[in-house]
Amino acid sequence: MRKLQSFLVGAGLLTVAAQTQAQTATDSKFDQHEAFAPMFYPSYGDEVRAADGTPGPKYWQNRADYKIDATLDDSLHTIDGNVVITYTNNSPQALQFVWLQLDQNIYNQASRGVAATAIGGGRWANRNAFNGGYNIESVTVIEDGKEQKADFLINDTRMQIKLAKGIKSQGGIIQFKIKYGFTIPEYGTDRTGRLKTKNGWINEVAQWYPRMCVYDNVNGWNTLPYLGQGEFYLEYGDIEYAITAPANHIVVGSGELLNAKEVFTAEQLKKYNEAKESEKTVTLRGVEDVNNAATRPAKDKLTWRFKCINTRDVAWASSKAFVWDAARINLPGGKKSLAQSVYPVESAGDSAWSRSTEYVKGAIEYYSQYLYPFSYPVATNVAGIVGGMEYPGIVFCGYTAKQGGLWGVTSHEFGHNWFPMIVGSNERKFPWMDEGFNTFINTMADKHFNNGEYQAKNATNRQPYARAFSGDNAESILTVPDVTSPGNLGIVAYFKPGTGLTLLRENILGEGRFDSAFSYYVHQWAFKHPTPWDFFHCIENYSGETLDWFWRGWYINKWKIDQAVTDVAPVDAKDLSKGSIVTIANLEQLPMPAVIEIKEANGKVSRVKLPVEVWQHGSSWKFHVNSTDKVIKATIDPDKTLPDYNKSNNSWYAE
Repeated sequence: MRKLQSFLVGAGLLTVAAQTQAQTATDSKFDQHEAFAPMFYPSYGDEVRAADGTPGPKYWQNRADYKIDATLDDSLHTIDGNVVITYTNNSPQALQFVWLQLDQNIYNQASRGVAATAIGGGRWANRNAFNGGYNIESVTVIEDGKEQKADFLINDTRMQIKLAKGIKSQGGIIQFKIKYGFTIPEYGTDRTGRLKTKNGWINEVAQWYPRMCVYDNVNGWNTLPYLGQGEFYLEYGDIEYAITAPANHIVVGSGELLNAKEVFTAEQLKKYNEAKESEKTVTLRGVEDVNNAATRPAKDKLTWRFKCINTRDVAWASSKAFVWDAARINLPGGKKSLAQSVYPVESAGDSAWSRSTEYVKGAIEYYSQYLYPFSYPVATNVAGIVGGMEYPGIVFCGYTAKQGGLWGVTSHEFGHNWFPMIVGSNERKFPWMDEGFNTFINTMADKHFNNGEYQAKNATNRQPYARAFSGDNAESILTVPDVTSPGNLGIVAYFKPGTGLTLLRENILGEGRFDSAFSYYVHQWAFKHPTPWDFFHCIENYSGETLDWFWRGWYINKWKIDQAVTDVAPVDAKDLSKGSIVTIANLEQLPMPAVIEIKEANGKVSRVKLPVEVWQHGSSWKFHVNSTDKVIKATIDPDKTLPDYNKSNNSWYAE
């Protein structure tokens, strides 16, 4: 009983002491109990997804391997294809049915994507009343060496195949064979399409074969329809594909070209091999060669064969109008890859696409050093109608892009080879895990490329973005892309989550701790499927910091930041050498570490850095400064690195 009484008396004294220290600004919206609430994660770690944010000892994911044969009819703008899918069920459950994505069906006038498009159209609209979609000629199941018709149902952009026997768990294998065709849309939701140039059509072909939906331990089958704004979530596997096209075309695609000798001229093959060893761009087919029949084999058609290993997708492009150049990419450990660009003569020029290969090389070499080595043998930039879209080892960028605009879109689209091509997050639900992370690494590459040739000025001043991030019309980062207002997508999916990583790096963890934690996350989840919670756990465990207050305020909610200096007073007005007491306040819901700059009448300038924990005691905090003269100015966030919602209260001035 005495011990309990002693505890109660001690607790009472502690309560009084805490009340003396904790102070609240009367006009503050901050609640430390909400910001630093102990319960954050929706579930505990298990053997599939460990609590430290890494794949657990029993992590599994299914596998999809593809073998595709397709023919391009450039006069009719059609693709006819045949795909054999080898699907491996590594899950602990037997599967009685499977789901596939049929993304071309968004271009059918009866699709959900068309129905959900506003009258005014927009980036994802089906333009010119194009009525496309897949023509599925046949679907068969191959099991135990026997092929039989499949029991399947097509609903919008999804297809379900029902299985008589099912697929055994933990390694069961089945094959599907699908014969299909479709017309290439001229404008395909800014992800695929074709551009008419003076020397012929440029075909940028993506979402061009039926693809397996992901089956995981989070949602089971991931079957959200393709509406345009949301992107993709795909299984990994090996993909072999053959493209038969007119012989006067150049075809480029994801992965390794297997039969260069059959599809190049002798001179092109020579220059191709030269480019593989060249730091400088080598021209394989110049502006003056585009209409020269001698630059292509004298045949009617040619079949280009490619193979892409451990990939979630493949895409390709084909045209007789291509100018073509290439150069070597240097990767960590002495490995090499090839950067190449194809573009029409309209896009050539030293201020435009003639520097594209230099940009590809620069971006990939930087990201490979910072995060994880580039995992494909070739990196191809294609100029066409698509403004900017990424696929494994190949990207589509706008043919009119120039200078900093071309560098920016090239660097961004190739940054996607890390998010989500290597780290395979669910873009259909969480676009910030690829677009936001990629936007962050783009800012790093901007500083590095050619001594910052295209680095944005005043990039560290984030005060102007506060209202876009957290204003009345803002939306949470954790919003499904198809639900996000199109006008907010750039902020919600790209800029705000990217800025969040910058704040983690520069304001919370520091550059060294963040960089090593971020690289650790990439290596742990390379070619796997992380969730947002896996990312949060992983960064926290590796960095050794509890960051739920930041995830909660910045990524899940749209809490504002508003730090202020409210008062400065000398410890002893008669003896200024004893220092000063500075009072700061957190007036909005999101806490952040604080940096305060102190200027004295004698000209001395000093800074105090305070951890986020000072706000665990309330919305107001006092601290001592070793000043020796009258303080004439105190400024919180002097470098303006925080998107502070009210900058007018950031500085205090002596009367």
